[in-house]
Amino acid sequence: MDSAIIKTGSPARFKAKPESGFTLIETMISIVVLSIGLLGILASFAMALGSTQNVQLDEIAKQKALEGLESIYTARQTQQISFAQIANVPTGIFVNGFSAGIMGPGPDGLDGTADDGPVAGCPGNFQCVILPGPDGVLGTGDDVTLSLSNFQRQILIGPVNNPDGSVNTNLKQVTVTVQYPTPEGKQHSYTVQSLISSYR
Repeated sequence: MDSAIIKTGSPARFKAKPESGFTLIETMISIVVLSIGLLGILASFAMALGSTQNVQLDEIAKQKALEGLESIYTARQTQQISFAQIANVPTGIFVNGFSAGIMGPGPDGLDGTADDGPVAGCPGNFQCVILPGPDGVLGTGDDVTLSLSNFQRQILIGPVNNPDGSVNTNLKQVTVTVQYPTPEGKQHSYTVQSLISSYR
């Protein structure tokens, strides 16, 4: 008797794959993370713009401090003033304390002395600096004139001691400090120090 062999097996089962994609919670979390990242980028742009303006003011302060120091060296080298005059009043010719705004060097050509005064071409009584305007190019019609009325400069001249503690009569220390307010309301300063000798 022929028997038919019937193979029986388990019926083919189709497994339903779970749907893939983002859930609403995952979407909201990603939006929050993205928003925090964008706020960080915007804050860094704002800081970069602020620091760009501060760098410009720092450069002006640095330049005005170096100009004050160089005028003393030039006057000493050209024998315009004696070594004894390189001192603060009453024994020398340099005024004490911070100036109320940076003025021009006056007839003697020295910054920080009693004859400092207005500068030709600058509005008011103070020195000014011409900066590039909105186009970023200096020398065009939109240039901006910045008055240095908010800048203050101080020239301090002090003695230098020998190793034994006595005063060195042929050497003096010159400290020039320029300070100014930043747009954020803080006070910045730039200081340069040097030694000047009686020998040319």
